[in-house]
Amino acid sequence: MIINETIGNLIQNPTTKPVDYLDLEWFETTKRIQRKKTRLGIDIAIKFLREGQRLREGDILFEDDEKVIAVNIMETEAIVMSPASLLEMGTVCYEIGNKHIPLFIQDDKVLLPFEMPMYRWLEASGSKPEKQFVKLLNLLKSNVEPHGHGSLGSTIFTKILKMAAPKDE
Repeated sequence: MIINETIGNLIQNPTTKPVDYLDLEWFETTKRIQRKKTRLGIDIAIKFLREGQRLREGDILFEDDEKVIAVNIMETEAIVMSPASLLEMGTVCYEIGNKHIPLFIQDDKVLLPFEMPMYRWLEASGSKPEKQFVKLLNLLKSNVEPHGHGSLGSTIFTKILKMAAPKDE
């Protein structure tokens, strides 16, 4: 079965039909071409033609009179942080993004795939990371312009710091 696009989502379009899930790792959701099997063994070939198409939790890939095939994003080991302020959120997101690591924002928390060096770095920098098994669902899509590292004037980080810094009255 070849899938070129999704046809809905179980969250917006619940069904009473039996659902066969296609289990995906978080990093497989952005792949345009892949071959997988559903839980019930149905071969699926995903061939997205447009750039930027991404599979999400509950996306419906196929539906007929008897069943629905939908996406299930599997839980994975992740670093989870609950920033206490906008300044902490901006700082943590900037530092993680500066290392070009995928970043997820869910329920006022910052999540990223677990890597021990990053976990230790976050601990050493004063953050309070937790190691949890979670579904990484809301990938922060960034459109970053080319940039340099160093004293090139105003950076996005300085802008975030200025926004989050307390105002003198």
